[in-house]
Amino acid sequence: MIFSKCKIQGAYIVDLQRHEDERGFFARFWCQKEFEEIGLRGRVAQINTGYSYKAGTLRGMHYQLPPDEEAKVVRCLRGAVFDVIVDLRPVSPTYKQWMGVDLTGENGRMLYVPEGCAHGYLTLEDATELLYLSSKRYAPEAAAGVRYNDPAIGIVWPGAARVMSQADRDWPDYRQ
Repeated sequence: MIFSKCKIQGAYIVDLQRHEDERGFFARFWCQKEFEEIGLRGRVAQINTGYSYKAGTLRGMHYQLPPDEEAKVVRCLRGAVFDVIVDLRPVSPTYKQWMGVDLTGENGRMLYVPEGCAHGYLTLEDATELLYLSSKRYAPEAAAGVRYNDPAIGIVWPGAARVMSQADRDWPDYRQ
């Protein structure tokens, strides 16, 4: 795997190191040792998938409160998303900053989302499916979020959010 540091402290883009021949390619999708060697959470407690029917579906911006904070590795299996992280860690030098990256079924790219960051995405194609590796189980009592269009954060989405849950629409603006 090839790890590239991102603008958000502790976040990484993870590209597959493909071994290709006439049959196609083989690549390591997960290696606990490689993640831990660069200081990332290597434990996977839960694996989730998300499927969106339509382009323009927005999910986010979600995070879990302490002590249930989770790190995630997100990969688009088919379709395409604009995947976003917002740093909500007050002690971080990238506090309240955001970054976005295109994850597609074709590019196979993954995004490592550190604990204490909100995460969400906008689908860019119909029939988009994501896979999430999470360092902790989902704890509904710890679920939190921030509004996808909070002016204090200023995420610039590449298109309109046409489909979203009422819960995602109703998240409050972020307050420390």
